[in-house]
Amino acid sequence: MRIWGALLLATVALVACVDPGGGSPSSTTFTVGTTPTPGATATTAASVTATASASTVASTCKAPATPMVAMTEGPYYTANPPQQGVLYKSGMTGTRLLLSGLVLSRSCVPIANARVDFWQADGNGTYDNTGYTLRGYQLTDAQGRYQLDTVVPGLYPGRTEHIHVKVTPSGGTTITSQLYFPSSTRNESDGIFSQAMLVTLTPGTPLAGRFDFIVNIP
Repeated sequence: MRIWGALLLATVALVACVDPGGGSPSSTTFTVGTTPTPGATATTAASVTATASASTVASTCKAPATPMVAMTEGPYYTANPPQQGVLYKSGMTGTRLLLSGLVLSRSCVPIANARVDFWQADGNGTYDNTGYTLRGYQLTDAQGRYQLDTVVPGLYPGRTEHIHVKVTPSGGTTITSQLYFPSSTRNESDGIFSQAMLVTLTPGTPLAGRFDFIVNIP
């Protein structure tokens, strides 16, 4: 059962940068919209870039920050994905999501030219294992920013909603992990789920998501 098809209230947990001091994450309440109408006009590349740039200027990172949690790759990774940040296609099933953020060092310094590789299920919980639908990588810009235009993945047996990711700083070690969504009914029953990898969501069209990846670089 998917939780994104109807209006619901969700409490957003901000855990993009974890303070070793163990402070409580900030939270807010918002309403998630319904699934976009098939055939809706896609946001232009220029407006997507502007939105991502505006949302990634500030970071809550506090040095020394804790690196992102490493997690299993899972069975559905496909090697040699295309370089693309826009995975959404007009009419695609699922709530459209614009995810953006930074790749940062433990000192909270933005890392340029880091490779960020995403792959995920579609809104029905199905992976494309023969092609590259909802798969792609990108390189962070000079300010360490990335942006992903996609959909909220659907549920499938045994897992909560999640987006897979590999982050590789230039010349550094790859960290494989997964991103999760606040207030999913299956988060606590998912054996892989980590609260530290929750995306921060803000209502809108498209739904806006934020996550800053901390890599293990001083």
